[in-house]
Amino acid sequence: MSFASEGRGGLDTPIGTPPPAGASRRVKLQPLVRLLPYIGRYRGRALAALVSLVVAALTTLVVPVAVRRMIDFGFSAEAASLIDSYFTVMIAIVAMLAASSAMRYYLVTTLGDRIVADLRGDVFAHLTRLSSTFFDTAKTGEMVSRLTADTTQIKSAVGASVSIALRNLVLFLGGATMMVVTSPRLSLFVLGAIPVIVLPLVGFGRAVRRQSRAAQDTLADATSYASELIGAVRTVQAFTYESLGSSRFRSAVERAYDAARGATRARSILTAIAIFLIFASVVLVLWVGAQDVMAQHITPGRLGQFILYAVFAAGGLGELSQVWGEISQASGAAERLFEILEIEPEIKAPPVPVMLPKPSRGEVSFKDVRFAYPTRPDAAVLDGLSFQVKAGEKLAVVGPSGAGKSTIFHLILRFYDPLSGTVTFDGVNLPDADPADLRSAIALVPQDAVVFAASVRENIRFGRPDASDAEIERAARDAHASEFIERMPQGYETQVGERGIMLSGGQRQRIAIARAILREAPLLLLDEATSALDAESETLVQQALTRLMQTRTTIVIAHRLATVQSCDRILVLDKGRIVEQGTHAELAAAGGLYARLAKLQFEVG
Repeated sequence: MSFASEGRGGLDTPIGTPPPAGASRRVKLQPLVRLLPYIGRYRGRALAALVSLVVAALTTLVVPVAVRRMIDFGFSAEAASLIDSYFTVMIAIVAMLAASSAMRYYLVTTLGDRIVADLRGDVFAHLTRLSSTFFDTAKTGEMVSRLTADTTQIKSAVGASVSIALRNLVLFLGGATMMVVTSPRLSLFVLGAIPVIVLPLVGFGRAVRRQSRAAQDTLADATSYASELIGAVRTVQAFTYESLGSSRFRSAVERAYDAARGATRARSILTAIAIFLIFASVVLVLWVGAQDVMAQHITPGRLGQFILYAVFAAGGLGELSQVWGEISQASGAAERLFEILEIEPEIKAPPVPVMLPKPSRGEVSFKDVRFAYPTRPDAAVLDGLSFQVKAGEKLAVVGPSGAGKSTIFHLILRFYDPLSGTVTFDGVNLPDADPADLRSAIALVPQDAVVFAASVRENIRFGRPDASDAEIERAARDAHASEFIERMPQGYETQVGERGIMLSGGQRQRIAIARAILREAPLLLLDEATSALDAESETLVQQALTRLMQTRTTIVIAHRLATVQSCDRILVLDKGRIVEQGTHAELAAAGGLYARLAKLQFEVG
């Protein structure tokens, strides 16, 4: 017979799908504003970077004054001695400019790296606290894309683009101010052209942001698909799916490329328009200024000073047009990250959680529990389920696939809350307790043992991070895992590969059992813990489980009768309801569903 755990369907729709067209018409920089608390953690470094930036900009603005004086007073026999002093001052200004620019680059770049590292840590920590309902629909690859590609985009903006934007903003404002001081008449021509320049920048900035968001979303889709296929590469090869899988991935990459090309095209057009308008206005002003020099309204040096300031202001505005596109891209990336941070976990501790009794007894009670998974709200999995597990009792739960067995574990661990009815642990209603406090009192051995890309020792230590090496090795011996661990090249320090690829299914299962033994929790949940073992390994592990079950409350999702026979009581589930319960002997003699399933297993064996 097969008492397999029931599965759950999941939706493929990723979170954070692009908003309707009308919702993304405005260029929103609020996501970048939300980075200010991260910058505030390092306000000293940020202030030093700002000072360096201002000093670099101001020293640049001093240069035209020196140039004017040199042109107007330096090219005469009387003032020839001043030329050396002018150039000495210029060298000093250039040295200050170089030093302040280097300091700005270092401070801003390291600040960007620091902020992105903090942001990545916060997003990942938040993801680990989200409820199972989120992961029922979210794609792992998309989450990885947000943690990597999107944060890299933000790093580029915070570590470079924002700094460049501020520097050029200072140059533009300073240059514009000095233009007015130098020649108010010529300034009118330049300043009058600013609205003509700015309006296209704003319009195309919106297009850049929309295109950038689309590019990030399509890249996340491609990453998600690649992650799924690489994680199941053996299955892909077994079904000769390589060509079709590669073709589908190439199509996803092409869509991402097309979206990125659209964003780049928008930025290119934005840059071209900005540069043309800016420098066309400079050429116009230069022509007017030449007429003024000929009419002796201004000196050649003053015109040179004005032109340099106009170039600084125009160049600053031109650079702003380019980094505006990058900042818009970063805003889209930040928006995607803050979408995750805004998601509230449905399962969380109440404001004042009820403390579980200490020491915990491991008693569990279900009372008239009804439940359906959020992804399938119309398909009831549990229908009025009621039972109690006393402290120290060994309870087995059996039934056909889809009967609701694994769902019982999901509710005990409070991955979900029931639609109605109550689940209690040691007499405390689960929504009233802190989920972390509850789960710390439970040890789980799942059917599909999860093994991480780490050493054997670290994988077992996952059950209790503060365990000593001696405790880890004792748990491995009790789980009969030490015999294969000690044969490995580096023993307990052997790296087992991603998802434990270097281990057999039975070895992974024994690692999971050792992890549960190490946890020393009062409630043990065994989800077909021996299903992946051969006959010899099953005998050894069953002995370990028997010893483990003697000192704690145990609930077993049963597949093999050896486990069932050692339990105090057996619940038989069918369509989310208890249809039989009793001991193995009682149920086998009753001739009901349990007897039929047992007969099928015996005949198959």
